Amino acid sequence: MSEVKQAGDPLSRVFQALADPTRRGILERLSTGPATVGELSEPFDISAPAISQHLRVLEASGLIERSTRAQWRVCTLRPEPLDAATDWVERNRALWQQKFDRLDDVLTDIQPGHVDPTDRGITPRSKE
Repeated sequence: MSEVKQAGDPLSRVFQALADPTRRGILERLSTGPATVGELSEPFDISAPAISQHLRVLEASGLIERSTRAQWRVCTLRPEPLDAATDWVERNRALWQQKFDRLDDVLTDIQPGHVDPTDRGITPRSKE
């Protein structure tokens, strides 16, 4: 796995971290509770350095916290960055929905045979 260039702002780092299916899998596992690096790597058929890189990206995004307990490296999910991403999506959902509704209206208006309800039977003269 090549080195991933980290985005500058916190929200971009969260979305960048979530863009990878392996990292999402790690987060899903951590949603059930803390886990060691070895436990997190078990379901994936990738090298230990690749897992370490994924964990660095997740840690840099603030989505996980790593600590040492005896000889074990333990990872814990930190939900606050996910909350910030969810808040951003929810704030923008209404705007996106309005744009999709407007697009739907435009597409309906340009369908063959569509009668505009505001049309009162007046047809423009053609220029001949």
